[in-house]
This record gives sequence, structure tokens and C-alpha cells, in this order.
Amino acid sequence: MTAQAALQAGDRAPEFSLPGDGGSTLSLATAAGRKLVLYFYPKDDTSGCTMEAKDFNALRAEFAAAGTEIIGVSPDSAASHDKFKKKYELGFALASDESKAMLEAYGVWVEKSMYGRKYMGVERTTFLIGPDGRIAKVWSKVKVPGHAAEVLAAAKAL
Repeated sequence: MTAQAALQAGDRAPEFSLPGDGGSTLSLATAAGRKLVLYFYPKDDTSGCTMEAKDFNALRAEFAAAGTEIIGVSPDSAASHDKFKKKYELGFALASDESKAMLEAYGVWVEKSMYGRKYMGVERTTFLIGPDGRIAKVWSKVKVPGHAAEVLAAAKAL
């Protein structure tokens, strides 16, 4: 597969249909007409990913008041998502992309490097998608502290 140009504000968000937690199916179409935060994270129940999920969860009511849905996406299985969601009492949807097709469509499945070893993994990235299905804002290489609040401010302003 050839690397595609990174998605930017103004681009149409790629459609997806993925298994969600609790046996649900999540897609871009289910959020049509509302704002959507799609945040991509590497792995359930790791320190940074847990902190990010808890931060988004803590602001869930404010996102809802701003007419914004939240979906977390990782390559973990739906069963892993169910455990993660239950353990931390997460009140938003988690989508499982074990095939990596959506991760690739959104340009977040990238070559990473740790201790000189190269491997493929998820680059922590968040997309704010407007009610029209277009990307309003992209946060790449996300640093977790304060991120959920920054996304909320952008969602309120949209």
C-alpha cells in the first residue's frame, strides 16, 4: 500500500464500519449530523492510553452538551475493548480495527521506532469531524495531558 497524503481540515472524513464494544457496529454514518471526535490510540490498558480515555470520559457530559460524540479507535479486539471499558467505566464507544484498514485510511498506522527497533503502530492522533462529515481539526502526535480539554474547546467552537 502506498502512503497517502495526510488528512487535513476540510477533507471529507473516510467512511468506516467497525465492530464496537458490546457487539455494536460503529460507522461515520451513525454520527451524521453531529460532531464526532475520533481519537486513535495504540493499545488498551497502557498508561498513556488509559489516561487519555479517562480524560475524555471525564468530559463526556460537556462533549454531549456540545453535540459531540466520542469514539476511541485502536487495533485491539472488541473483547479487549469490552474489558478496558468496563475496568475504567468508560461511557463512550470504542471501535476495533484489527485489520488496520481504517487506521491506514486515516493515516495513523505508521512506522515507529523504539530503542532502535522499527515497527508498525498507531500514532496517537485525534480528528474532530463536523456535522457535514468533513474534518474540522487534526491533532497529530498527541501528548495526553490537557488534550481532551483542548479537543472539547475546539468542539464547542465548531
